[in-house]
Amino acid sequence: MRPLSPLALPAALAMALALLVGCGAGPRSDGPRSEIPAAPVAAGAVTAPNFNDADPHPELGPAVRRHSVHGIDIAKYQTSVDWPTARANGVNFAFIKATEGGDLVDPMFQSHWRGAARAGVRRGAYHFFYHCRAPEEQAAWFFSHVPRRTGDLPPVIDMEWTPFSPTCTIRRPAAEIRRDAEVLIRLFTRHYGTAPILYTTVDFYEENQMWQLQGTDFWLRSVAAHPSDRYPGQHWAFWQYTSTGLIPGIAGEVDINVFAGNSRQWADWLSRRAQP
Repeated sequence: MRPLSPLALPAALAMALALLVGCGAGPRSDGPRSEIPAAPVAAGAVTAPNFNDADPHPELGPAVRRHSVHGIDIAKYQTSVDWPTARANGVNFAFIKATEGGDLVDPMFQSHWRGAARAGVRRGAYHFFYHCRAPEEQAAWFFSHVPRRTGDLPPVIDMEWTPFSPTCTIRRPAAEIRRDAEVLIRLFTRHYGTAPILYTTVDFYEENQMWQLQGTDFWLRSVAAHPSDRYPGQHWAFWQYTSTGLIPGIAGEVDINVFAGNSRQWADWLSRRAQP
């Protein structure tokens, strides 16, 4: 994931993958549309993932293939999405950037939000945390733009360092950051009726001891190794394994994620964690 300022799996992934909070570094350039042949649009169940990767890590292939539920996270960088085609090719869920800080709304949010829903893709919205605004103000801003809706995924709080922000690059003490996270978790849980998901990166997680947080599921970015190697002992719900994914229906590169379980476990997780 980035601030406003800047796997058919068995064969295709084994050849090409060689999944990413979000939530990174500077701006991403739009690449060419994926040349993978698109699977037929499915009216019911999503087909097996038909993804590729512009910058694959082959060693991740076996671990990624063990997971059957895949999805994406997107923002303003993905300006052209054919949602029915993306869904037919394996996009089960989408985390969509909604807000940043206390005064920015992603310009593609409404388009992505409506498109995902129309295609039957499970959707959730995320907020990119800004280190120079109070958490209460940021929560209120997100609430004003992301409605409560039964069945939607839990909201996401994207917490990471922001070295490329034009206005706020500070690194506050770990205890302060965890306190802000606790405030946001409490406010989001109260407002949406389900606890938020916390997206973070390896360095931010380690430097701020984010494992101390309670009351949230973790969504972890790890594009060069399995999360168990980068976040030892940490349970996770989602793993962002690439930020250079190629998916039919989506122009350019996109972040791809897996859910930590099979399709039955996904259905069970949704029954417990989707918005009531």
